[in-house]
Formats: sequence, C-alpha cells, structure tokens
Amino acid sequence: VQLQASGGGLVQAGGSLRLSCAASGFTTDYYGLGWFRQAPGKEREVVSCISLNGGNIIYAESVKGRFTISRDNAKNTVDLQMNSLKPEDTAVYYCVAQGYGCFDVPSADFWGQGTQVTVSS
Repeated sequence: VQLQASGGGLVQAGGSLRLSCAASGFTTDYYGLGWFRQAPGKEREVVSCISLNGGNIIYAESVKGRFTISRDNAKNTVDLQMNSLKPEDTAVYYCVAQGYGCFDVPSADFWGQGTQVTVSS
C-alpha cells in the first residue's frame, strides 16, 4: 500500500499550491481519499476528503472557499488545489485513505509520507 504525495513547498500568503497524491497497492473503490494536516504544537485535523463518486466531500471550516479537492478514479489520484493560502495553513499535509467513505475525524486506514506546506507572511 502506498500513498505518494507531492506538490508541497514554500509560498507567500495569498499564493497557491496544488497537492497531488497517487494511491497504489489497494482498491480505492472502498475508500474516501483526502488530506489531513498537522502543524507544530497543534492537533492533527481533517483538511478535506472526497468519496468515491464525489457525493460526499468534507472541508475543514478554515479552508472552505479556498481549497478544492478532486479525485480521478481511473488514475487512483486525489488532488488538493489550495488558493489564497494563509500563514496558518502552514503544516505537514498527509494524503490519507478512509475506509468506507469520508469521516470528519483525523483517523485513516492508510497514510502517505507527508509533504510540507509553508506559507510566509
């Protein structure tokens, strides 16, 4: 099982980044795919998750209207377009797979290695 994330980096406030994640080694049909994040000294939180058919999408309140999640089931990928980034978005972002759909709890069956997103003010 592998969730390979890419796309993190350093950006100025107001800028954009796109995170991508490729899943392999398991059948993604039964999993919600999404992203958690954890900043130093803070609790892990659910950023966004999308179900197989896109019928259930979760966003953290703090990112609604700025982040957009998308999923390509043919390629087993999930992307997170992050616009209007703020310094408080700085964190390590983890690509995750949640069994049987998306749940607003930071618990997942499978995790990627994490990618750093740093937003400077």
